[in-house]
Amino acid sequence: MRTIVITGTQWGDEGKGKIVDMLTQKADIVVRYQGGNNAGHTIVIGNNKFALHLLPSGILREGKLCYIGNDVVVNPEELLEEIKLVEEKGIKITEKNLKISKRANLILDYHKQLDKARENAKKENKIGTTGRGIGPAYEDKVARVGVRIVDLFDKSILKNRITLALKEKNELFEKVYNEKRFDIEELVEKYFSIGKKIEKFVENSNFDLNNYAQNKTVLIEGAQGALLDVDFGTYPFVTSSNTLSTHYATGSGLRQTQLTENIGLVKAYTTRVGSGPFPTKDKTDAGKYLAEKGHEKGTTTGRLRDCGWLDFVALKHIFSLSNFTTIALTKLDVLSGLKKIKFCVAYNLDGTIIKTFPATAEELERVIPIYEEIEGWNENITKIKKYDNLPKNAKKYIELIEKQLSVPVNIISVGPDRNETILKTQIF
Repeated sequence: MRTIVITGTQWGDEGKGKIVDMLTQKADIVVRYQGGNNAGHTIVIGNNKFALHLLPSGILREGKLCYIGNDVVVNPEELLEEIKLVEEKGIKITEKNLKISKRANLILDYHKQLDKARENAKKENKIGTTGRGIGPAYEDKVARVGVRIVDLFDKSILKNRITLALKEKNELFEKVYNEKRFDIEELVEKYFSIGKKIEKFVENSNFDLNNYAQNKTVLIEGAQGALLDVDFGTYPFVTSSNTLSTHYATGSGLRQTQLTENIGLVKAYTTRVGSGPFPTKDKTDAGKYLAEKGHEKGTTTGRLRDCGWLDFVALKHIFSLSNFTTIALTKLDVLSGLKKIKFCVAYNLDGTIIKTFPATAEELERVIPIYEEIEGWNENITKIKKYDNLPKNAKKYIELIEKQLSVPVNIISVGPDRNETILKTQIF
């Protein structure tokens, strides 16, 4: 089994969808191992634009098996809607190209309501959640009151699970958040009916991912970015799952193996959406330029992303935890036209120069980034196919990234289309 993991190294929105889609040409299986429909990948193929939230990016290629792993939290309604939208654009989805782990936990209506109620109650202290129920679903999983995919197919088990989960939540809705209580019978009927619609996609007792993957190439994609990892990200402004590449085996059920490639995606600048510290956020015209040229709007939420410069303190923190073998550099084309390109090499924290990433959001809010800069370039690079043909200063920027992170840049995205990519070396 050849295993390739692809992980975003910043706060998400690094362009995973396009890179995964490109690499699936030679993969047999594409696996999603964590997160929920709070993530979003945009893939451009000709005149079609696909916004994927739960479906692995490989679903757009024929002959690939896409697998939604056990640590993904699945909103079954949203999954069915996403399947419908993809099929309307000519991509057929069947049990032959999509399988879902029966152990994956579900996002149900009460998770979404609880997510929104809590966020609204926080007022000025909001985390910036998407309101899609991700956090409450993971809470139920850890608290052992979650409803799993496999529970959808037995009405008595489904009722027991929902009854247990709502015992406390209905009290919260009514007495704390002034929200409606949920009717257990209505929920059971609704989700039992939905279960019948997705049952054909769920792995059966004869399917074992590890056995199926023998002598095959497996491409594994995470959701969001590593700086949103619940343990090592900018806590508490993080997601509810582990987004580091090291979590792939636990999140998918695949055996821990020596990775053929461990690819870290680095956007050529930095973006963040929602709440939380962002040291290199640029509030000048340069930040606006990056946002406009990069079309920086969230695939899932539609929220505008804040933009800023590459932060090597943050990146080195993630790289030290990840053992990446290759960098995929995305959105390099967006930097074209800037006279100067800045990058952060250290922080000033309360008068002390530091090169390590603070553990608290409060400290990170206080840091002042220390920048260096290089000359930019004006050329349009979107149609360039070979590394040697890139502008001199673009190559200097790439070499700078390689030197700072001690990992080679072998994939360079120079435009949104799947063909607008330079490969310095073959990954497969």
